[in-house]
Amino acid sequence: MTSTTAAQATTPAPDSASAASGETTEKISRMRATIASRMMSSLHESAQLTATVQVDLTDLQAYRAAQKQGFREREGIGLSPLPFIIRAAIECLQEFPMVNARFDAEARLIRHPGAQHIGVAVDTPRGLLVPVIDDAGTLSVTEIAQRTADLAGRCRAGKISVDELSGGTFTVTNYGSVGTLIDTPIINQPQSAILGIGALARRPAVVTDDEGEERIVPRDLMYLSLSYDHRIIDGADAGRFLSGVKQRLESGTMTV
Repeated sequence: MTSTTAAQATTPAPDSASAASGETTEKISRMRATIASRMMSSLHESAQLTATVQVDLTDLQAYRAAQKQGFREREGIGLSPLPFIIRAAIECLQEFPMVNARFDAEARLIRHPGAQHIGVAVDTPRGLLVPVIDDAGTLSVTEIAQRTADLAGRCRAGKISVDELSGGTFTVTNYGSVGTLIDTPIINQPQSAILGIGALARRPAVVTDDEGEERIVPRDLMYLSLSYDHRIIDGADAGRFLSGVKQRLESGTMTV
């Protein structure tokens, strides 16, 4: 037996081993490779951490329930909590512009865009896409709902343009749509923060009534998580941003 024959006899072919174990393989798509590269680059390029708050959406849910039929008849789309959350986040980006800025390490500059351009993560059959709502600071809750539905629909249909997937200054991702309560979303570079939306769930909570008595009652609760770049955003400012979003959503003053 030659040395070559011996090597072939003692070293199983990789394909044979895979077949024996039942392992299968598939090629990594171009989109999946791009997503993987960007996710790893984001973690390597910025000092990321995540802060989380619990938000009581009971009053907002009651408002939505009263509005949703008329809203669908007028606009042709459903009314979810998402456009309210985006609107609240926009107002807080205007109050805390550092969360909307980006850190340019090479130029030693903090770059402040002239507007709030909101990326909205969309789960599609081809992978995750993030279309951008340009100049979102000028839009109402209704207009945000319309733009979000349009962009998401065209993403899933494969009809979104490259230009509509760029230029964002802040991203919102709704992993609660698949039941996830809390996550630590990865920042969409070169942005400095991303807001994650957890699943809305009815849970017991302690509330204080008009007489000052504490009671345990069912409430519609949600966790919002802000992943942010600590190079540019301090923890206290991240907390103030989240508290501002929470206050607006719980205030009972947001309308379509």
